[in-house]
Amino acid sequence: MKHFPPSELIVNSDGSIFHLHLKPEQLADNVILVGDPGRVALVAAYFDSQECSVSSREFNTITGSYKGKRISVISTGIGTDNIDIVMNELDALSNIDLVNRVEKTEFRQLNIVRIGTSGGMQPDIPLGSFLISEKSIGFDGMLNFYAGRDSVSDLEFEEAMKKHLNWNPQFAAPYIVDADVELVNRIGKDDMLRGVTISANGFYGPQGRVLRLDLADMQLNDKIESFRFANYKITNYEMEGSAIAGLSKLMGHKAMTVCCIIANRRVEAANTDYKLYIEKLVTTVLDRI
Repeated sequence: MKHFPPSELIVNSDGSIFHLHLKPEQLADNVILVGDPGRVALVAAYFDSQECSVSSREFNTITGSYKGKRISVISTGIGTDNIDIVMNELDALSNIDLVNRVEKTEFRQLNIVRIGTSGGMQPDIPLGSFLISEKSIGFDGMLNFYAGRDSVSDLEFEEAMKKHLNWNPQFAAPYIVDADVELVNRIGKDDMLRGVTISANGFYGPQGRVLRLDLADMQLNDKIESFRFANYKITNYEMEGSAIAGLSKLMGHKAMTVCCIIANRRVEAANTDYKLYIEKLVTTVLDRI
């Protein structure tokens, strides 16, 4: 039986997991992830009751009940590096005995839905629309550190995209992972678009934004917009979904990302007053999760 030493699995003195500061009994099977710590309270405001509220660094968690469903809403902060922390600690809370430091004999599967904001990469994607990431593209390279990476990735899509983009070998190797089909069909109805989403490892240069510094590839976004593979095209940028999709697949959890489109990069439009759209997305996910 595999044993997890204190150097690899850090447990706080109160029995909580290191970064999230959660105890196993505080985590629900249904998990909503948001980037902004302030958005946790917005989601939890719709709960009928709240069991616990835990904060540590950028990781805020509230667990409660919504229409008879037990749900945890957790903030991740920005970036797939934070997702590496969140996903591993959620899985540890679910499937490792933190006291005896061994894997549990009975697997616990989580339903994980990321609610985020995003910028569209096709001119026909309207501001305020909700877009589910059927496929997530990781420009961050995080999943490449894990065994089994190829087994959960769409390798043909990867090769076609790298060829079309003339992928810079100095960049991390991209990976492409599908969202959980059952969860996508449950959350996504006719009121949501479906697409292919890039998770970038930065907000400015890695997403093709040019301020004072020029980019290694000034035409990257043009090539992204024109890329096609089978019936797919790349629809939007965000910064966390690929790691959620990839690690969930490797761990055996169900996961998907749905974003509100608050900017369109190809028509240079943005809407910073998007609170009402986010509130509608939150209530929709709560009803369907």
